[in-house]
Amino acid sequence: MNIARVQETVSETEWQARVDLAACYRLAAHYGWTDLILTHISARVPGEVGPDGGEVFLINPMGYMFHEISASCLVKVDINGKVLSESEYEINPAGFTIHSAVHAARPDVGCVMHLHTDDGVAVSAQADGLLPLSQTALTVLPNIAYHDYEGIALDLDERARLVANLGDSNVMILRNHGTLTCGIDVPSAFLYMFNLERACTMQIRALSGGVKLNLPSDHAIETVKNQIANSSGKLAGLAWPSLLRMLDGQDSSFRN
Repeated sequence: MNIARVQETVSETEWQARVDLAACYRLAAHYGWTDLILTHISARVPGEVGPDGGEVFLINPMGYMFHEISASCLVKVDINGKVLSESEYEINPAGFTIHSAVHAARPDVGCVMHLHTDDGVAVSAQADGLLPLSQTALTVLPNIAYHDYEGIALDLDERARLVANLGDSNVMILRNHGTLTCGIDVPSAFLYMFNLERACTMQIRALSGGVKLNLPSDHAIETVKNQIANSSGKLAGLAWPSLLRMLDGQDSSFRN
């Protein structure tokens, strides 16, 4: 892939979206949220519409592991799955189904993350879902949605049911499948996922202890709900630059 040619032939806003999305893939690899070449993170291309007037978004090429993703290798597709950028790779059909569903239904969403982590899938298999066992979980619970498993996401008809279950939430547990978050931009979606995945890990560890669990009071749960209202964007904006500095210190090739 000719990196210079890609950057020269896209808008500044698209290139920035590519860099942020590539960084998000590298962060997922850094935190151990990978499943070989599977699962997906997508980002809408701001201000661009496809041939049919629908959303245009970037997604990973099938065959790349997350630690390999760079800005120039991302594939641009329209809401119907038509590839709009030069690429020698295809996209994952299941990834397209899930991400196109959210991007089409939620114009407020700039980024969608979907993972199959050990702890996220473990919680997705538990009948009660995410429990109020930690402060981190309490910051996630007011915004959480659930979608029942229907099989590998290859049936485009599932999109309507998925977005109906998601509603206006930004955090979803796909039962028996994994986790999903979305946000106005890449930093927001990442922060939602960071908190969701940590809450799942804390739950699995707490349940494995074999002792009686302490649950916070309803008053405490409601207090946290009020305390965190409208705070995600602010925290994401503060955390994202530091995360990029960490990536740059390790390997800045995601910017290529």
